[in-house]
Amino acid sequence: MLSGKEKISYGLGAVGKDMVYMLSASYILYYYQDLLGVSAIAMGIILLIARIFDAFNDPIMGIIVAKTKTRWGKFRPWLLIGTLTNAVVLFLMFSAPPALNKTGLIAYAAVTYIVWGVTYTMMDIPYWSMIPAFTKGGKEREGLSALARSCAGVGSAVISIITVMSVFALGMKFSPDAEAYKNSVALIEQTKAAQEKLIENICAQTAVTADELELYAVKIKENKGDEASLSFIKADEKDFLEKGMSQALLDEYKAVVTNVAVAEKDSVKAKVPVERTGYKYFSLIVAVLFVVFIVITCAAIKEKSTVKFQSPSVGEMFRALFRNDQAVVIVAAIVMINTALYITSNLVIYFFKYDFNPAAFESNYSMFNMFGGGFQILAMMILFPLFRKFMNTVKIFYASFFMAFTGYIILLFVAVSGTSNFWALVPSAFLIMSAIGMLNVVVTIFLANTVDYGELKNHRRDESVIFSMQTFVVKLASGISALIASVVLAVCNINKDAINGTKLAASSTIGLRMSMTLIPLVVLIAGLIIFKTRFILNDKKVQEINEQLAARGKKLEAVSSDAE
Repeated sequence: MLSGKEKISYGLGAVGKDMVYMLSASYILYYYQDLLGVSAIAMGIILLIARIFDAFNDPIMGIIVAKTKTRWGKFRPWLLIGTLTNAVVLFLMFSAPPALNKTGLIAYAAVTYIVWGVTYTMMDIPYWSMIPAFTKGGKEREGLSALARSCAGVGSAVISIITVMSVFALGMKFSPDAEAYKNSVALIEQTKAAQEKLIENICAQTAVTADELELYAVKIKENKGDEASLSFIKADEKDFLEKGMSQALLDEYKAVVTNVAVAEKDSVKAKVPVERTGYKYFSLIVAVLFVVFIVITCAAIKEKSTVKFQSPSVGEMFRALFRNDQAVVIVAAIVMINTALYITSNLVIYFFKYDFNPAAFESNYSMFNMFGGGFQILAMMILFPLFRKFMNTVKIFYASFFMAFTGYIILLFVAVSGTSNFWALVPSAFLIMSAIGMLNVVVTIFLANTVDYGELKNHRRDESVIFSMQTFVVKLASGISALIASVVLAVCNINKDAINGTKLAASSTIGLRMSMTLIPLVVLIAGLIIFKTRFILNDKKVQEINEQLAARGKKLEAVSSDAE
């Protein structure tokens, strides 16, 4: 039986490593594309190439871990080495030198992100490989898997909740450009106050309403210089003149609206170096916490595997992996689940910043993630154990998928409606993140069970190779989702319009809303189809496998005793 100290220490490691992973998975595209101005397509290609590289790196790392023999075990040395190097690279990845031009930034992003993936693999594979190595099957393994996933959810949730607010606070404290940003915000307030005062005067002197003037201001800000935009503006101006507004008053109002638009654009640009500094210091804090938590894990966990390890050749390892059809099914499901989630997480920050009440971006985005992260943690800690009393793991898997589908449909309708009511988003956050929380626990249990399945089928226990696939496919999902998000940003012109501080066009807004909901829905449906048609490891089947392995072990012991 695992002690409470071991469980807590192992859980802390999950908190630290998922803080690091969530920071990279959810904010690397935003950091380089929105803040540093790197092309969205270029970033998408970089992230995908890094994942292709991982296709070769991750299984090899699994083999290296499996072949490692030290007095500290085969997992802990790599866990510590990977953590230390990954923490350094994480800091460098979010500390791009200001002197770099666009080409230099692309090269810097490519190198640091690929190296980050390699070092993360060094740490992640041995971390998850520990589960079947020092736990027995059944409830003990389920309990530790649930605990680790719950703690990982805590790490992810913490990053989702505090990143934007913390980055801004750190940037305002340490950035030399903080004062310039404060001045730009003050200028916006001054110009808007002048606009409001002028609107009052116009409404008092003419038949023009405040709503008409506000709508006219929006058209001025969205004006692209094309014939259609100009015709709408001229139609409004003609209407204003007919309602008693003088040409001089109209020109004055146009000038005030232009001043507001210029001030808003300048403020967006002034905020960039502040956020850039904030990400640098925030990544440093996360990296330090990551190292501390993993050191605690390494100090407390002792490897207790009783499985006799035989060092196989590379070819034998790959053949053993590919013969484990159930592992293939589960890693495919993991790809689909994480791809859906990461598409949404990559795009939702743009949704809050440029579509859903941009003036309250930091607070609304942080609150949304606070609710979502909280729901995910509660699902792993409370809902999953509760469901487990009444359902087997396969039924929980299906129930979680149904919750996710429902949540995305609700999110679609809320986003398309154009509402700015934050609370309308909470039900979808509850359903989606609760579902993701339970799915993360369930698929980890399933993956651990495939180790036993592979041992029974192939006469070899390949936990390192199988769990290396988990590391690879989660990062693959991150790369795929980032590429999809990059294409969406490029197609919707968000990479060009947003960084200049202009209001998004209606087509861009609609494309963003549809992409962050419909694409994840399609991906989840594909994952469900694969699982339903191929997966066979229900609770009854797992029990049978454990009994057969136990019987085989007793038989081998008897043969060994007779030989002696």
